[in-house]
Amino acid sequence: MGTEEAMDGMDGRVVVGVGGADGSGAGLAALRAGARVARRDGRRLVVVLAWEPPEGEALYLRRPDPEWARHWERDAWGRLDAAFGAVFGGVPVGVEVERRVVRGPAGRVLCGVACRPGDVLVVGARGGRRWRGRVRRYVDAHAVGAVLVVRSPGAPRAMRRALRRVSVAALSA
Repeated sequence: MGTEEAMDGMDGRVVVGVGGADGSGAGLAALRAGARVARRDGRRLVVVLAWEPPEGEALYLRRPDPEWARHWERDAWGRLDAAFGAVFGGVPVGVEVERRVVRGPAGRVLCGVACRPGDVLVVGARGGRRWRGRVRRYVDAHAVGAVLVVRSPGAPRAMRRALRRVSVAALSA
């Protein structure tokens, strides 16, 4: 076992889930927070984007098309690059970064990558007070190490108030 592997085994890594086809604020907030934790603790930052065929794995398997699968994987790499660009303007400095695009359900993929007891799994959550959904349930049941849930930044209060006062007529004018 090399020195680098020994360090990862003892200190763990920071594994960040950057997901969604929309480049959500929650995923970007998780990436920003994960990089901050990795830099502070001197850990490797492992950024993961899980993807599945748009129609779902079961339907894809009825008529598999490797060309489409390669297209979706390239698209996933593009989304991962876009996330780095949006948050850091490229690859962040001062931290060792490993990027992964993995085919499969997000919860299973993230727990599969963050599989060491010292790993910290960082995931984004959209709005509200609670982290919900399939990914949450899977991570709650299967995460080996610590889980950090990062809320997406909400719109500023003044903007929310102004939007509440906008009428449909004003939007269509």
